[in-house]
Amino acid sequence: MALDELYQEIILDHYKHPRNRGEVDNADVVISSDNPFCGDRLRLTLKIDDGVITCARFEGQGCAISQASASLMSERIEGIAVPQALDLTEQVLRMIRGEGVADVLENDELSALKGVSAFPTRIKCASLAWNALKKALNPTNKKSRL
Repeated sequence: MALDELYQEIILDHYKHPRNRGEVDNADVVISSDNPFCGDRLRLTLKIDDGVITCARFEGQGCAISQASASLMSERIEGIAVPQALDLTEQVLRMIRGEGVADVLENDELSALKGVSAFPTRIKCASLAWNALKKALNPTNKKSRL
């Protein structure tokens, strides 16, 4: 796989024009995560009403892959229930690691991240936002500020 395939149009678009960048006012969950190996940093804020993620925002800095992945994630999880978001997170993380693509992701914009698996050093970059989401949706983090 050529490097230009990794940074395909969807990834570049989300990096150059990130969706949902910012912070949720009165967030139910605020969580920070970083990748000490490359310096990627992320702060994720979520509003959750009746078990549904109603608003997701992120702030951070890092490579195109980490920031595009956060943008893609924030866009995709708004309006879905927490259990669905956790299931989606597991599917995306498996895809990023090269463990296959679930049918539900095949025609999804998130499938742009599947090329990351060919670049082992980029897997942590693409996974940063998803691992933060997984931590954020852990019931013990509700109303916490980490």
